[in-house]
Amino acid sequence: MAKKKQGSVVAHSKNDAFIKTVETLFSTNSFKAFNFRQVAKLLGISDKVSKEHVRVILEKLAAKEIIIELNRGKYKYNPDLLNDRILTATVIGLVDMKQTGKAYVSVADLDEDVFVGAGHTGHALHGDTVKVHLFPLRKGRKVEGQIVEVLKRGRSQYVGTVQVTGKFAFLIPDDVSIPIDIFIPKESLNKATHGQKAIARITEWPERSKNPYGEITDVLGKPGDNNVEMNSILASFEFPLQFRPETLKEAEKIPEKISDEEIAKRRDFRNIWTCTIDPPDAKDFDDALSLRKLDSGEWEVGVHIADVSHYVKPQTALDKEAYDRGTSIYLVDRTIPMLPEKLSNMVCSLRPNEDKLCFSAVFTLDDKAKISSEWFGKTIINSDRRYSYEEVQVMIEGADGQYKDELLILNQLAEQLREERFKKGSIAFHTTEVKFILDENGKPLDTYVKEQKEANMLIEDFMLLANRRVAEKIGQKKGQSTPKTFVYRVHDEPNPDKLAKFSEFLTKLGYKLNLGSHKSVANSFNHLFEQIAGKGEKTMIETIAIRTMSKAEYSTVNIGHYGLSFPFYTHFTSPIRRYPDLMVHRLLEWYLEGKGSASKEEYEEYCVHSSEMERKAAEAERASVKYKQAEFLQDKIGQSFNGLISGVSKYGIFVELEGSKCEGMVSMKYMDDDFYYLDEDNYRVIGQHHGREFKLGAPIKIRVKRVDLQRKQMDFVLDDSMSFS
Repeated sequence: MAKKKQGSVVAHSKNDAFIKTVETLFSTNSFKAFNFRQVAKLLGISDKVSKEHVRVILEKLAAKEIIIELNRGKYKYNPDLLNDRILTATVIGLVDMKQTGKAYVSVADLDEDVFVGAGHTGHALHGDTVKVHLFPLRKGRKVEGQIVEVLKRGRSQYVGTVQVTGKFAFLIPDDVSIPIDIFIPKESLNKATHGQKAIARITEWPERSKNPYGEITDVLGKPGDNNVEMNSILASFEFPLQFRPETLKEAEKIPEKISDEEIAKRRDFRNIWTCTIDPPDAKDFDDALSLRKLDSGEWEVGVHIADVSHYVKPQTALDKEAYDRGTSIYLVDRTIPMLPEKLSNMVCSLRPNEDKLCFSAVFTLDDKAKISSEWFGKTIINSDRRYSYEEVQVMIEGADGQYKDELLILNQLAEQLREERFKKGSIAFHTTEVKFILDENGKPLDTYVKEQKEANMLIEDFMLLANRRVAEKIGQKKGQSTPKTFVYRVHDEPNPDKLAKFSEFLTKLGYKLNLGSHKSVANSFNHLFEQIAGKGEKTMIETIAIRTMSKAEYSTVNIGHYGLSFPFYTHFTSPIRRYPDLMVHRLLEWYLEGKGSASKEEYEEYCVHSSEMERKAAEAERASVKYKQAEFLQDKIGQSFNGLISGVSKYGIFVELEGSKCEGMVSMKYMDDDFYYLDEDNYRVIGQHHGREFKLGAPIKIRVKRVDLQRKQMDFVLDDSMSFS
């Protein structure tokens, strides 16, 4: 008996030690949340019995309030137990600076951003990578800290307006997230004069100086000039304003004529009906579709993509600059191509009635779009017709037109592909794209919202098909062999906490989100987007829905694409305007020739760079839209517009105008008929004495009070002279 008792004491002692190990894991990672599987993995546990033991321990620790359950089995160390504990830890993250000077630092391993007060940001600026010392965690407060070191500047140049005062000058940055001016000694102005737009670089920032010191490197010109403003936006995101001389020189040497020897190596589609469908102002035609009926009664659909890799070889000047740029940029009034125009608009562009080299994905499908075979390889095509989306759309809606039968068959097949995709859990995210009608000087005369119709979706669904099947071709495991290195377009599943908060937000607005399986979440999102169509809260809900999701990015590590519900996905279809697609073409050709795997480390580095350039391009594009919206309202001061309340805050109410989608704020300081306060829980602003209510999504009439073109900000006031109709 004594032996048995001693054994149970030892077992109990081991169990206590194991519980302590789990508790220590949480306390030393006090800002992170884990479920039992993640804890087991971190502790090197793989067998089912031990994993179940971990789950039981988590429940016990939660019962003792050592850890707290956030949602559905995810736990975090109880912050109340940290109140008296000094955290000596430092973390590394990215600065998101606000106009007021305060900042939030996003850290990869933390579930929430670190708040940094304006007095604790040191010499950090927006976008910098910094080291942050964490403060003791206070009850009921968010994680706070102090920036102690700038590890890497987020940008090397800053755009703004030169302000000369006596013997010195300042550059006033355009970007409101840079809340500090750059001191420019007069000898460092480099011919810039007072009031001009210019680019500066920081030369030093003395420890006790409030402002960084800098020098002007380029003078852009007079503020308000369209070219100056668009170049300012490009320079703000550090995109080059012209191609390097060696790149242009190399592009000019590329022959436009295709040799007979090259044609002989390729599958010939020149006698098969082929077309392109693009926006009316497009010149860089990346993709074409071919169609023919086979003797078997099935359809052969070719997805033909410009063979950029044939012309742009690795380590050439063209390749190096394309990699650095990462992507083409589509500002309101211009395209900044990734490749020189000789390639993007001429040699590579799949223009009608010209022989063009392609890399193709060719599918054999039945009338239900079920695929019986596929082929990938190099081809030559000659497009019969170049369509705009609008031309195809009117034929889909019933009008006559050239090659209507072929287009309708492609559309029917695309509809079948789309239906199958949504059945499997694809989410139809919606974004509103604002377009402008400009005069010859680039000034906006009018605005309209671009609609996504069947013609757009026709092309989209065949591009999705090609991207998916290419990724499956390389990524799917064959027997015991490990899949070769590849560039995937990945989209992680959403953070459960963010999803739960979004669901709670929707409930208060009268909508419901089912947080069960992936498929039920997808169906729920799609139903939500149908419900909010045409309503005031539509834009805000769609925006928050997208923010709730993880960001899609490029990676050599395949985790699938959550939003599309594809286990394998890549970008193959736009190599003229996206560098990752060019990498995919090179890898696919390499592997089709039976060659060995490329370096995973090397391509992962390329993926990280490509994701970053994509993000910067999207921000530049948004900035150009915001600028043109502000410019559109600049000569409309005092005019009234109908709008919808798109947001509420303690500072005022945000209003999105009908038609133009311009968004501005009605500040609380202009709402002087009552004392208004924010009812955060119910997304409304209420007058304390008279009870007047301004709720998210409600219609409202405003007058334009002020437009700050340089900061792209629009101020509104309530227009109570007329009732909203």
